[in-house]
Amino acid sequence: MEFLTNANDWLINRFGELGPLYAVGVLGILLITLTLPIFLRKQEDPLDKLKAQNKGSGRLASAAGKDAKKSLRYSNGRAQKLDKFANFLEPQDEVEMSSARLKMLQAGYRSKSAVRTYHFAQFALGIGFLVLGILYAIVSSTTGEVTTQAIVLSIILPGSVGYYLPKYWVNRRLQARQQEITNGFPDSLDMMLVCVEAGQSLEQSIIRVSKELQAGFPALAEEFEMVAHEMKAGKEKVQVLKDMAERCGVPDIASFVTVLIQSASFGTSIAEALRVYAAEMRDKRVMRAEEKANVLPTKLTLGTMMFTVPPLLIILIGPSVYEIYTTLNASNF
Repeated sequence: MEFLTNANDWLINRFGELGPLYAVGVLGILLITLTLPIFLRKQEDPLDKLKAQNKGSGRLASAAGKDAKKSLRYSNGRAQKLDKFANFLEPQDEVEMSSARLKMLQAGYRSKSAVRTYHFAQFALGIGFLVLGILYAIVSSTTGEVTTQAIVLSIILPGSVGYYLPKYWVNRRLQARQQEITNGFPDSLDMMLVCVEAGQSLEQSIIRVSKELQAGFPALAEEFEMVAHEMKAGKEKVQVLKDMAERCGVPDIASFVTVLIQSASFGTSIAEALRVYAAEMRDKRVMRAEEKANVLPTKLTLGTMMFTVPPLLIILIGPSVYEIYTTLNASNF
């Protein structure tokens, strides 16, 4: 007990009244850091042990094939490092996992490790910013008197910012990608209509449109290119189109997919359906532009009041105020 009393007195003399609290916080972070590898370690599958024991020539060939598939599956070495922490970094519920994977797909992150990388970024940035907040609180408490509320805010706020920063980035990326797809979709329909009316099939027209849109709208071109590859691979056309609508998350794409599916189901002309829907998309784009133009005067009102009215008042009232001021000074003398 005497040792603890001496340590408590030393912490109070060194860091102030909150010195023991800092020590407990640092000790807690140290314990968490030491125990995390134990919880994050992936349990070895008994089937993998059995496969490792039964080695042979045929096993070596299959292992080479698995290594080749793994090299194609992962784009870099960091994904392989995160693979052993998949139980911790990925949601265990199928609904949450599918929702998270769909969100990453809509944001443009298509790798298998996108979800675990996202959660790892949240975890790493949250812990990193939290440690920085603790260091800042320790330094500020040694240089001067700081309230408990200020210390708590300086620790919690950086940790919260670090945790929600990846979420903010993904949401902004998702919104920007959906806006790019929405802007380029009417032009893609016009080009697709021209290709279909020229005698090309729907698959050939999609390939042509994906090449033409690569420079202006790469996100939409990537979606069309993926659709073309899936159709070439023999996947059902209806399912391919539905997957495209789900990946994009744009209402215009979903309506377009519905039109194509109905056209294929009822045996109507695809060119006629594209012509009607392309005209609707052009009208819709004009309506969106008019909506933004109508909102613009309202947004400019605040800027006009701040940057136009004060200079105008100075120009109109300034000379009168100056003359009144000089007249009062002359009368006083």
